[in-house]
Amino acid sequence: MELAHSLLLNEEAYNQLGEFQKAEFIFEWLRFLEKLLPVTSRADVREKQKKLAEQLISLLNSSPGPPTRRLIAKNLAILYSIGDTLSVYQTVDKCNELIRSKDDSPSYLPTKLAAVVCLGYLYKKLGRILGNSFTDTVGNVLKAMKNAESQGRYEIMLSLQNILNGLGAAATPCHRDIYKAARSCLTDRSMAVRCAAAKCLLELQKEAVFMWSTELDSVATLCFKSFDGSNYDVRIAVSKLLGTVLARAVTCKQATASTRQNVRKISLDEATELLGTGFLRGSSGFLRASGDILKGISSVSRDIRVGVTQAYVVFVSTLGGQWLERNFSALLSHILDLVSQSHPKAIQTQMDAICCRRCISFILRATVGGLLGEKAQIAAAKEICQAIWRLKKVVDVVMSDGNLETRIGITDVTASQHVLVCALHELGSLIHGLGTTAAPLLQDSSTGVLDAVISVILHPSISVRLAAAWCLRCIAVALPSYVSPLLDRCIERLSALKTSPEAVTGYSFAVAALLGAVKHCPLGIPHGKGKVIMTVAEDLLCSASQNSRISIQRTQAGWLLVASLMTLGPAVVQHYLPRMLLLWKCIFPLSPKDLETERSRGDSFTWQVTLEGRAGALCAIKTFLSYCGGLLTTDVIQRLLPPLPCAVDLLTRLPSIHKMYGNALKTPSMTYRHRLYELLALLPPKTYEGKFCAILKELVADFTATDNQMAASTFLLPPLCHQDDLLLLGPFLQETDHRFIEEQLLLGSGIAGGSLEYDPYSIYEKAAEGDSVPNLYLLHYLLSMLQSVSLELQVLEKLLASIKQTKGARQQTVQLNIVSAFSSFLKHLASCKGSLGPEEVRRPALTLVMGALESNNPLLRCAAAESLARLAQVVADSAFTAGLAQLSFDKLKSARDVVSRTGHSLALGSLYRYLGGIGSTQHLNACVGILYTLSQDSTSPDVQTWALHSLSLIIDSAGPLYHVHVEATLSLVVMLLLTVPPAYAEVHQSLGRCLNALITMLGPELQGSNTAVSTLRSSCLLGCAVMQDNPDCLVQAQAISCLQQLHMFAPRHVNLSSLVSSLCVNLCSSYLLLRRAVLACLRQLVQREAAEVSEHAVAFVKDCREDFTPDINIREVGLEGALLSLLDKELDQRLCQDIRETLNHMLTSVAVEKLSFWLKLCNDVLAASADFTSVASVDTTQEEEGTKEDDDVLTSETDERSHPFTNPKWSTRVFAAECVCKIISHCENAGRAHFDITLAQERKQRDSRDDFLVLHLADLIRMAFMAATDHSDQLRLSGLQTLLVVVRRFASVPEPEFPGHVILEQYQANVGAALRPAFAPETPPDVTAKACQVCSAWIASGIVSDLNDLRRVHQLLISSLTKVQAGKEAQSQLYNESASTMEILAVLKAWAEVYIVAVEREKNQSDAHKQILMITNSTDESYGDLTSSADGLLDLVQADLGILSKLWLAALQDFALLTLPSEYASQLPAEGGAFYTAETIENARPHYHNSWALILYATALWLTSTGFLVVDPDEGVTNLSRPVTPTTMCQDSSSRAAVKSPEDVNTDIFHLILGISVEFLCSPRSDSAMENITACLHALQAFLDVPWPRSKIGGDQELGVELLNVLHRLILTRESLDIQLATLEVVRQILFAAQEHVREKRRSAEVDDGAAEKETLPEYGEGKDTGGLVPGKSLVFATLELCVCILVRQLPQLNPKVTGSPALKVGKPQLLSESGSRLVAAALVILSDIPSVCSPEGSVSVLPTILYLIIGVLRETAVKLPDGQLPLTVAASLQALKGILSSPMAQAEKSRTAWTELLRSALVTVLDCGDPVDGAQQELDEVSLLTGVTEFILSTSPEVTTIECLQKRCIEKFKIALDSKDPVVQLKCYQLLLSIFKYPNRAVSYPYIHSLAPSIVGKLQETEKTKPENSAELQVIQEGIKVVAALIAIAEEEHRAYLVACLLPLLISFLLDENSLGSATNSYSSVFKKVMASSPTVKARLESAVKGNQESIKVKTTPKQAKNPGKSSSIQLKTNFF
Repeated sequence: MELAHSLLLNEEAYNQLGEFQKAEFIFEWLRFLEKLLPVTSRADVREKQKKLAEQLISLLNSSPGPPTRRLIAKNLAILYSIGDTLSVYQTVDKCNELIRSKDDSPSYLPTKLAAVVCLGYLYKKLGRILGNSFTDTVGNVLKAMKNAESQGRYEIMLSLQNILNGLGAAATPCHRDIYKAARSCLTDRSMAVRCAAAKCLLELQKEAVFMWSTELDSVATLCFKSFDGSNYDVRIAVSKLLGTVLARAVTCKQATASTRQNVRKISLDEATELLGTGFLRGSSGFLRASGDILKGISSVSRDIRVGVTQAYVVFVSTLGGQWLERNFSALLSHILDLVSQSHPKAIQTQMDAICCRRCISFILRATVGGLLGEKAQIAAAKEICQAIWRLKKVVDVVMSDGNLETRIGITDVTASQHVLVCALHELGSLIHGLGTTAAPLLQDSSTGVLDAVISVILHPSISVRLAAAWCLRCIAVALPSYVSPLLDRCIERLSALKTSPEAVTGYSFAVAALLGAVKHCPLGIPHGKGKVIMTVAEDLLCSASQNSRISIQRTQAGWLLVASLMTLGPAVVQHYLPRMLLLWKCIFPLSPKDLETERSRGDSFTWQVTLEGRAGALCAIKTFLSYCGGLLTTDVIQRLLPPLPCAVDLLTRLPSIHKMYGNALKTPSMTYRHRLYELLALLPPKTYEGKFCAILKELVADFTATDNQMAASTFLLPPLCHQDDLLLLGPFLQETDHRFIEEQLLLGSGIAGGSLEYDPYSIYEKAAEGDSVPNLYLLHYLLSMLQSVSLELQVLEKLLASIKQTKGARQQTVQLNIVSAFSSFLKHLASCKGSLGPEEVRRPALTLVMGALESNNPLLRCAAAESLARLAQVVADSAFTAGLAQLSFDKLKSARDVVSRTGHSLALGSLYRYLGGIGSTQHLNACVGILYTLSQDSTSPDVQTWALHSLSLIIDSAGPLYHVHVEATLSLVVMLLLTVPPAYAEVHQSLGRCLNALITMLGPELQGSNTAVSTLRSSCLLGCAVMQDNPDCLVQAQAISCLQQLHMFAPRHVNLSSLVSSLCVNLCSSYLLLRRAVLACLRQLVQREAAEVSEHAVAFVKDCREDFTPDINIREVGLEGALLSLLDKELDQRLCQDIRETLNHMLTSVAVEKLSFWLKLCNDVLAASADFTSVASVDTTQEEEGTKEDDDVLTSETDERSHPFTNPKWSTRVFAAECVCKIISHCENAGRAHFDITLAQERKQRDSRDDFLVLHLADLIRMAFMAATDHSDQLRLSGLQTLLVVVRRFASVPEPEFPGHVILEQYQANVGAALRPAFAPETPPDVTAKACQVCSAWIASGIVSDLNDLRRVHQLLISSLTKVQAGKEAQSQLYNESASTMEILAVLKAWAEVYIVAVEREKNQSDAHKQILMITNSTDESYGDLTSSADGLLDLVQADLGILSKLWLAALQDFALLTLPSEYASQLPAEGGAFYTAETIENARPHYHNSWALILYATALWLTSTGFLVVDPDEGVTNLSRPVTPTTMCQDSSSRAAVKSPEDVNTDIFHLILGISVEFLCSPRSDSAMENITACLHALQAFLDVPWPRSKIGGDQELGVELLNVLHRLILTRESLDIQLATLEVVRQILFAAQEHVREKRRSAEVDDGAAEKETLPEYGEGKDTGGLVPGKSLVFATLELCVCILVRQLPQLNPKVTGSPALKVGKPQLLSESGSRLVAAALVILSDIPSVCSPEGSVSVLPTILYLIIGVLRETAVKLPDGQLPLTVAASLQALKGILSSPMAQAEKSRTAWTELLRSALVTVLDCGDPVDGAQQELDEVSLLTGVTEFILSTSPEVTTIECLQKRCIEKFKIALDSKDPVVQLKCYQLLLSIFKYPNRAVSYPYIHSLAPSIVGKLQETEKTKPENSAELQVIQEGIKVVAALIAIAEEEHRAYLVACLLPLLISFLLDENSLGSATNSYSSVFKKVMASSPTVKARLESAVKGNQESIKVKTTPKQAKNPGKSSSIQLKTNFF
């Protein structure tokens, strides 16, 4: 293929190829040439032009295929437009000559067609250059058309379109001729020709004025004729033509430049009148129509009606949204008029009426729903409402008029019903789409929307009543606050008007519809409504028999209410279940005997009532099973079953009852059957085993009865055929934007689709008004339950017999039903791995399926092929399968008819699909061979389509086995793509599926680089290119999905820019499936390369000027903006989901890089609604006014474009607000500069392209503000969420210009303004709850330091608190009680958060060192400037604390009750809790779970602040609905004690808080937020800060142990550092409580015993007299376990099991991470406190463990740090060691000896640590070990360390340290020795002095000679001198002189400042004098120094260096251990 890439055709390479490869080669060359020519220089082109033109023209003669001829034509046109144009005339002549040729043979046809195409493109490109030759050309082409076949006509029409396009106004002379020719083609028998003609005429109308002036009527009539018998594509093309022409006629200017005659401009009325004629009369002329009217038959075919409907939509869309706003009133009245009584013919039959209604609804939905913004939609809704009022008046007049003409009036009423239904449906849909933005519309009393809808509930027609109910349901879903008032209103009217049949049905429909809406309203309705409705329903059912006139209505209404009540779900239904089961039991007779007697009594009417009631009951039970599965206990099932057998018996008797009482029972008995089958399908089959045979008989009879059959195939079969096979049946089963009306054409004349009157019960079930065609029954379900083979056989034979008995269309209907049932039966068998049974069952089954496989109905063939394959799958016998395949092979070889060839070829594919390759390869070869042959049968496109489809299934299923056929198949596919005419779109679609399957099968192999793979790859790409050029949109969609696959497997080989440009072109295609394919592809592309895709899109739009004018402006807003505005216009949910995902991927990839762009997009979407001016609908009846306005229409388009987004829907704005939150979170991960303004500004100055979020803060706040103050509640929630995110993320960003302030402070007014509306009384609770969260975050973040400013937001919280205090009575009755629970808890949680922050800030101020871990995110920087606000904030809260604390305690009590396990349900208070009601307990739970933790923490802090002294419980509680005070806690209301003592109250609160915490910490759910755990632990900490709770825990050992076990488990399961540290803090406090308790016990014992002997004192503390600790009961043991857990996790070497033996092999010491060190240090603090809780014996038990752990930590972490700092863990272990060594237990009589032994061993261990192991010196820090040794010497009793052997080793250690080369070690050593020398007990200190003093003095004397070189050494000497000075102080009198004599020369030699010298001389003056006398040099030095010193004092400068040379590097230990 590479050889094809040259400017001229490489003829050598070309001639060497085979026939088929030549075509490929040519196509590849032409594709390349098309890209190359425009970029080649003119000179080069001209040089080779002659040769190139010859090559291209010679190709025209080589019979090129359709895609090739298009490319030849394009290239010729490009060649002449770039090169020399003179020779173009020769080419035009040549083409004309080819067209004139008399050769009519099929082989010459492609050449003729190529010439036609060529002319089209030449004129299109060169236009007026060829001006003078065009009349001949057009004449020639039109002449050729007279005897052309369909392909020729098709190409000629398209060519003429191109010629007209190129010539523009110059083509006027030929306009009439072309018009005539196109007219005849518009009603051509070939659909493709009709489409082409419509495109040609569309081009013609741009210049040919007559089309939309004089000829307008005939154009319209022509289009109507064209719709007759058309397909979907024709309807799309022709409706576009008709709509555009009419729009042109309405808007044309008075005089057009190109014409001299005066053009008549038609009015809107005339245009709509024309369309209306088509809609009502169809294509027939006046005479024929009148003849039909006389005969009384309707002559308008549905396809004309559907086509005209689409034309209406095109007409309005072309005129645009603003035009529609102005003219909506006129348009609405016209459209509604189409179904009014003025045109009775359109609505003669119910079917016609429903079809028309759907069309009208579609027009309104597509125009009003698609073109208008929200404000304009509200105006439209008002118009519709007025229309409803007008109709209502007409009805009222007729109904109230009692005179004789009433009968005439009644027809008016029935006729007006359809208008009302359409108006109500559109009103409902409008409001549903507007959501809460429609609130102003409903509040507007002048319009009276609700009154209008409710007033027509009483309309005599049931359709209108249903439509009104449906409309109410839409209103309820859109505006949940209206559900409750509407229910009340309807129930009230229902009760008041019980005697009117219309009112009973109408209002019961309304109530049912409203109940159906509740499940779409998260806030629900008050619980009590259910009770009211149940009562009304029972009342209706009981009173049904009282008045026969309304028995039926009351019965139906009663059961409808019961059934709709079931949709409220188990929580509500469980309260009414017994009442409903009682009704169910009573509706059926108890025994067969009663049924018999019933049958003999009664008349037609009573049977009607009975059947209606029983059908209703069945429906209610069905709904119960669907919605309340949770309530189906065995007991309930037992109560449901008894009436069932009777219900089935009644079913079997219906035919005889029917016979007795005539036709009146037909409908009720049908309904009854339907309901019973539906119910049986939901019940487990076991429940009605005994009735199988009876039910089966009835079902078979139903299936084969021909009288009640509908042409239901179109609804039954599609779900049973495989999704992919439906594509074979043409586009009518595929999803399109027009599906809503296109469905009308599928239904035979017998069915009308989608109307509520068929099944009123669906009013509460369906989510959107769709189809409720009476569905057929559930045979498959019961067949699948069959137990015996004989039964199965009987059924199948009966079914076969029934098919034979019928003939013609009826036979087909029966066959359809049977096959659909059988097919779903097989499907069921296959899914549950069942088997079909023996041979004799297979035979009839096969006969049944084979009969259908050769049916004329293609849908039936599809279903049969599917059934055949499933049959083989179920039988699972390879011989049987092979037999089936062979049968099809034989059939295909012999049969010539299309039906059997299509059916059997699909059967082969289906067999492969379900059996994955039938096993053997020869089968595969045979299949592929046959299908190859069939797919080349050019005489029948149908056979080609089915065969290729089947081939694609085989490729998919055969997998790797297919590899051998890949090349051949690919060649076949490409060849067919190049040769099959484009008119056969379905063949191309099948080819696309084959290509897709091949690409999927090759998969990643396509990346390969060898020649075989690259050939395959280029063939695939070539195939895709051909399909992309195909005019059929579905083929283009296939091309895109093939390219998508290719891009996934071989991304380097797909040209991304051309792929993206084709995606951009089709982004707004009018074909839904093409748009879906585009977005699926985009979604995949942007996951990998979002930035590139976006750039390619913008580049493409900039490059292409002429042919691409998208609806969406990519040039301005980029691809992202285009997708956003598409999301706004698109109605298909699946597509919207794809758009959202695509945008999310793009945002993730590029939002941080393109920050400004994304923020501007979101800002534009959110701001677009804000500046929308109010719309008033203008009445344009006067002509002058109309003209004035219409002149603006064309100009208004331009200003609409100036704003990138016009009036986006609320859902789009919500999405934009969500995007803003996502952008912030992506920026968070992208770096600090986004949240640091100084850094951002610096970086921005360095590189202006950089962009940072913090620079856009004002935009973020503005967007959040706009969203938070919108009409739409969802948008308000999103806006508040955005505000919350902004506040949290930016709270700590400082404002560089005003130090001490933060950047957000300047926006406080905006934040306040955004929050205020959320606290208005009518705001829904969820919005208020979210706003509370923002308030608390704002106050807590510390952004605002000035109290007066804080008050704005604080005031909002106070207002909500007042609302909470008002109690239950004051709550709004609009929503479920759980909604107010949510709001109350949100308020309390917000206050809790503020209080917590206030307390913590105060703490931080008062105690700067104790920085408590903060829950809120105020960071360290903001502490400094909080001084002013902290106390103030606390004062603000303090005022309300009295009330708050009570409310918090009440909420906690509720929470505690709600967390009780279900077995305690009976003990819960019957009336509910403080803030929840007993009935809504389930809905309330999540709200409590959401807020309890912070409330708990706040309560604990409050109790801490009061010190647990609870204030008088009765004060200020009166205004709570149920006074829940601490006094009433944990008590049942009945047994409430009169008064409780404060001690009891405290105990209750204590147990409440502790209980909640322990319950939660025992098993925090894996999803529970970390904040909850931290808050809970902090609450416990605060709680244990108070003596009273500590005394409770200290005194109750079991409680303490339980708490410790819970905390231990928490440490094991949660890794977070914060949680573990908080846990350890709580452990420390528990231990402290125990210590206090033991201390108190001991003290009181001592006081009591007074004079008694000490020995007899009882032992307090754990371990008592024995020293035993019981695991599980012992507090000490639990604490040790927990500490070991922490230590071993950080230092596994401490675990003796890990290291192999208790004698540890010493490894290198290691430095822990900061978090690890903090945890270890905290654990060590706890360890050192343990002995104080033990008795002396107990302390002996735990001491070895404690010492082992402490010394272990010391040993494992004693790492040398620079400058002699100690690691945190070492410091902590030394501190802990000191605590243990100085423990009083070491001195207690009972434990003293044991302690002494153990402490000596410990000292040995410490000394051993420093010894060399195996001769190698360890890397431990000597300083740490020496400090540890010194601890032992100083802190223990002398008997521990004065043993000689130990003393020796200690002294040895010090000696080594003194000799160390490291000044730091020496320094520390001197400091430690100083403390030992000063130790008062001489027995301890003297041995050290004796051993070490001489060497110290010696060392110091040495330094006299070698002066110190740096400050560190100097410091060492200073410390040494201190030691000697101390020795002098200790020494006995006689030795002092000697020491002073040693020291003085040293001091003078260093000349320290006079003070130290002075102190030495003062103390020892005599010695001093002696020394001075004996040493003259020393004396001289001293004198000079004194002089110098005095001088320096005079100069007032102190010689710092001399004074303290080592100060700069002095080391201070973090903790002073002595």
